Amino acid sequence: MASVMEDPTLERNFKGHKDVVTCADFSPNNKQLVTGSFDKNVMIWNLTPKSRAFRFVGHTDIITGVNFSPGGSLVASSSRDQTVRLWTPSIKGESTVLKAHTASVRSVHFSSDGQRLVTASDDKTVKVWGVERRKFLYSLNRHTNWVRCARFSPDGRLIASCGDDRTVRLWDTAARQCINIFTDYGGSATFVDFNASGTCIASSDADSTLKIWDIRTNKLIQHYKVHSVGINNFSFHPSGNYLISASNDRTVKILDLLEGRLIYTLHGHKGPVLTVAFSREGDHFASGGADSQVLMWKTNFDSLNYRELLSRHSKRVTPDPPPHLTDIYPRSSHQHQAQNGTIEINPIVADTQSGDPRVVEVGRVLFSTLGLLVRTRAVDCANRAVRIYLQHSANMQCQEIEVNAVLI
Repeated sequence: MASVMEDPTLERNFKGHKDVVTCADFSPNNKQLVTGSFDKNVMIWNLTPKSRAFRFVGHTDIITGVNFSPGGSLVASSSRDQTVRLWTPSIKGESTVLKAHTASVRSVHFSSDGQRLVTASDDKTVKVWGVERRKFLYSLNRHTNWVRCARFSPDGRLIASCGDDRTVRLWDTAARQCINIFTDYGGSATFVDFNASGTCIASSDADSTLKIWDIRTNKLIQHYKVHSVGINNFSFHPSGNYLISASNDRTVKILDLLEGRLIYTLHGHKGPVLTVAFSREGDHFASGGADSQVLMWKTNFDSLNYRELLSRHSKRVTPDPPPHLTDIYPRSSHQHQAQNGTIEINPIVADTQSGDPRVVEVGRVLFSTLGLLVRTRAVDCANRAVRIYLQHSANMQCQEIEVNAVLI
């Protein structure tokens, strides 16, 4: 029996970024949250109370996208510095640099098996990489302007991408061909993603609309205009029943997709909200924005047994031929406007100037696709240096090398 729906609540406020927060993603085990910022740093927040946070240093420009691998052993980040990095989300902070784009990289996303990575760039291309060998595989080249976002479908067979050419494109990863184009956008398409079952894609645009398409029938099934200005980002609840969106109007909004209506408007950010993300189980979501804040919310309204739904979704990521996915059941395809009576939530947000939690700065490049560079690290805790003993002609020489990690 379903329990009574409760309102979402603000649970934590993470302080550590020094500039606009652009992107966020939860780890698969729900123990970490990764964020990226205009401050050029990737930060990993440990969700257990009083744990240290890690600041990963290495990118030389704004971070535009972050994503945990399905197994949680890697974090990918994209940047305006034209590179993608793969990080080990630990105090070692080791990273691999992937470079094939010739302009800003806007987004990064792992396939559900963790073996591939898809990136989108201002060089008008979508690129796919092999994760294990850190190898560029192929480009998808039909966009005619900057590509803002690219995402794998849950079964890995499709990629959806969108950009400033005002189109959303659907690609077949086996044929490496564009198989469909969704148009009718007033402004740049800012973000695109698949629902958890893979039957639908949603896309947002700079003119404040959010559209949901059934990719089997290629029909627009839901159309929302609930924000007053452009939408920067959104996230499907893993059940597929809800969607949260982040907008320049300083709010986060929660849509009930089964009822086709806006149910919550969340305030808390002091400027445009650039990113939102549900946790893998949907019990939490995070938001980040121009005020440098990272807010973590407890969902509370997911009253159904979503563990069972998630189990069913995972079983659908199989090699069986489509259609093999369930549906969103829209009430109609008409445009949904913001309605009176939706719940407004105005949480009290703590001061963001204090330095809590303790932040450990780590991370240097270990491997580069342009030239392999291997550094072996060993730590002498007493003097924070590495002593490498090299034997030359029966003489022992000692060379001291500084360590590029902060040790606690």
